[in-house]
Amino acid sequence: MNFAVRSSSGVDIWEISNKDSLNASGRVFKPFFKEAKAARAVAYSSTSFAYGSNTEIKVFNLNYELKYTIPRSRSHIIKFSPKGTFLIVYEIFVSTKESTTNQNLFFYEADTGKELISFAMKKHSEWEPYISNDESVLALMLAGDVHFYDIANGNFTKSSQKLSGKIGSFSLSPGPTTHVALYLQSAKGSPSMARLFKYPNLDSSPIASKSFSQADKVEMIWNKKGNGCLIMTSTDVDNSGASYYGKQALHFLATNGDSYSVPLKGEGPIHNVGWSPKSNQFIVVYGYEPAHATLFNMKCDVVFDFGTGIRNCVYWNDFGNLVLFGAFGNLRGDIEVWDVNKKVQVSTSLATDTTLLEWAPSGDLYLTATTTPRLRQANGFKIWHYSGALLYELMWPDKQELYELTWQKYKEGFWKEPEVSAKKIEGIQSSQPQASAKKYVPPNIRLLGEEAANSSVQPPAQGPIPGLPPGYTSSAKPKKPANKPRNKPPQASQSNEGGAPQKPSSQPRQQQKPRQQSNQGQGTGDKPQSQPKADKPQSQPKADKPQSQNKVDKPQSVGKADKPQSQIKADKPQVPQLSEEDKKKVSAIKRKLKDIKILKEKQEKGEKLDKNQLKKVESEGELNKELAALKIS
Repeated sequence: MNFAVRSSSGVDIWEISNKDSLNASGRVFKPFFKEAKAARAVAYSSTSFAYGSNTEIKVFNLNYELKYTIPRSRSHIIKFSPKGTFLIVYEIFVSTKESTTNQNLFFYEADTGKELISFAMKKHSEWEPYISNDESVLALMLAGDVHFYDIANGNFTKSSQKLSGKIGSFSLSPGPTTHVALYLQSAKGSPSMARLFKYPNLDSSPIASKSFSQADKVEMIWNKKGNGCLIMTSTDVDNSGASYYGKQALHFLATNGDSYSVPLKGEGPIHNVGWSPKSNQFIVVYGYEPAHATLFNMKCDVVFDFGTGIRNCVYWNDFGNLVLFGAFGNLRGDIEVWDVNKKVQVSTSLATDTTLLEWAPSGDLYLTATTTPRLRQANGFKIWHYSGALLYELMWPDKQELYELTWQKYKEGFWKEPEVSAKKIEGIQSSQPQASAKKYVPPNIRLLGEEAANSSVQPPAQGPIPGLPPGYTSSAKPKKPANKPRNKPPQASQSNEGGAPQKPSSQPRQQQKPRQQSNQGQGTGDKPQSQPKADKPQSQPKADKPQSQNKVDKPQSVGKADKPQSQIKADKPQVPQLSEEDKKKVSAIKRKLKDIKILKEKQEKGEKLDKNQLKKVESEGELNKELAALKIS
């Protein structure tokens, strides 16, 4: 097998060969062809390989002998038609005064490089043309209308049919019979609609149709045979307010006239949809994480539920007997591989920072890669066996970038369906650091040891937090003051002649109760340090004094400056005093834990530890418990 690698250093072609055909780990990976040019795009057909640089496009046969060169310097995307008859080149649209045509989509004969026709595609979202599997029909959107060309005899000069109206998007089916799926936007209060037609009968009634509320985006996903199409609709805003990210729905149209809404039992977004290459089933990954993955048949009945897991992508191999779930993007990079026939999970692995994944044409290997511009650091690729074994890894040096990888295309039937085995294949250790699989443990739990970290142990109560009321801790709500007196109105004897409430006395401050003592009623229950002297002037006994008179000068404060010394000491967390012997034990344990940390880092990098080192690593939990016991004793 061959695959192409496009990077900042040029284009490489790699070969995978079997040194030991019975063992996947016996495969050899080596580059054998290099073009040291600044490549912008690469593409394979079953007979040719092409790449475009900032000066030209080169086309090779599969012995990598140059066939011809096309002088196009701005190629952005290169692709071959389904049977490899045409080479299609797309450039970003640029309007210039020098050019009157501004053509940016070109069709060439793949064998000779002769230009056949070109188009001006102003919208990048609508540039891609559709060509039927038998290469008899070409369809593309021009100025909001869909144009169809009968190209069986090379007729590119005039469109044979045209569809106009509020067409949001369209898609041409693969397979032996050509069908057209249209998304019609809502107009004058009518709902949006998806319709299915058989080409060329576009003026007749649709074969199948499905209406739905207005959608901002619609994606059409055909199966390989072209007899079923999934319509995924999405809105940018969820008017119900249930989701910040909008709302999605999935519908199904079949060429036999069936139409369904796909039933999804979980709430949340639709992450990914994937058809089986056998065209009889599809998988939907949906819902909030951990996400659901469900297998449906052509009647949209549930065939199998893969349960929930950390995943947001689905990839089938070319034979439909293996399916891979990935957790990429803002997720960690977990991978699950399932045997679809037996409905069992085959393997799990971890490929962090994956931006690209493709199954090999052989159906038993897949590659993962970290590419630019999605991620500009730690670029590289890895080749995996479906059993989870990492077979090969190549990382790019700093300041060099990996852009793209793609497998060579092979004719139908070249590869045979691989037999899925539960046998574990020996692989290599990745040189890249892996994200920790351990759950986050708060610092105040870590000291209690490994068992406490993995249980539902509550953290110990912490001391008072500065600036918050007394009695408030991280594990408790603020305590209400005990026996809090109510502000009752003054007695009648304290009223003036008019009957209005008497104003608070304006007697000198030294004749008021000491503020330090008045705050004790709202403290933690400590006795005051000193009682007022008997001969000290008092305005009236405490029992008859309104509570409001304690607040004459300014509102009470619970700050540190107003508290008695005994309360300030009580608020400070008590730090246990260790004996000299215990201090030595703590230092020894910390040294051991530091050694264990170094051993674990070596283990994560793939280094093998001996029995004594492994035993030392296993003692980490006991050491943490012992350390915690010493510190809280």
